[in-house]
Amino acid sequence: MMKSVLLIGLGRFGRHIAMKLEELHHQVMAVDREEQRVNAVLPYVTNAQIGDSTDEEFLESLGIGNFDFCIVAIGDNFQSSLETTSLLKELGAKLVISRAARDVHAKFLLRNGADEVVYPEKQLAVWTAIRYSSDHILDYIELDENHAIFELMIPKEWVGKTVGQLDIRNIHRINIMALKHDGVMDLNIGADTRIPPDHTMLVLGSMEDIQKCFHI
Repeated sequence: MMKSVLLIGLGRFGRHIAMKLEELHHQVMAVDREEQRVNAVLPYVTNAQIGDSTDEEFLESLGIGNFDFCIVAIGDNFQSSLETTSLLKELGAKLVISRAARDVHAKFLLRNGADEVVYPEKQLAVWTAIRYSSDHILDYIELDENHAIFELMIPKEWVGKTVGQLDIRNIHRINIMALKHDGVMDLNIGADTRIPPDHTMLVLGSMEDIQKCFHI
């Protein structure tokens, strides 16, 4: 379903968001104070304006209530980010997602109108630490503070056995979600599925259970 998005702040982070939203076929209104940044995203957005997002009249002229969600991607001026977030909510924004660069920023943004906060540096730091601290881990997606999806190398002793024989759901409280080979995922996993060689495995569970099961 196509959505209408207001994207404020067109630095590197904002520009990458614009590119991905365009790839996903959403309508994007992009805003930044700097003409150069606005020009750089023109190929990826539906509309773009040069303007000060802390100016209430300017924001109001954009028709804030018409957007499905608003992203405040300002990363170099926390005061502007905070003011913009607050104004968006006051002007009737349905959903405001704001970028934080520090823990204290996240707290202030949530108290001043942000419905959700993204913290790219911290989130990427966690991913990098987990991804490269073990030879078994190929990818990692955090779902909440305690649960995650891991893409892992399959233990040699599991190859040739069925999912039912391994019984890791009952033994370790971990779900096998998919098997992957050469970028192709097989999601049709049942008790009779036999673990093939040269594949990786996507599993869902608590961090603690996955660490114990795979000796991470």
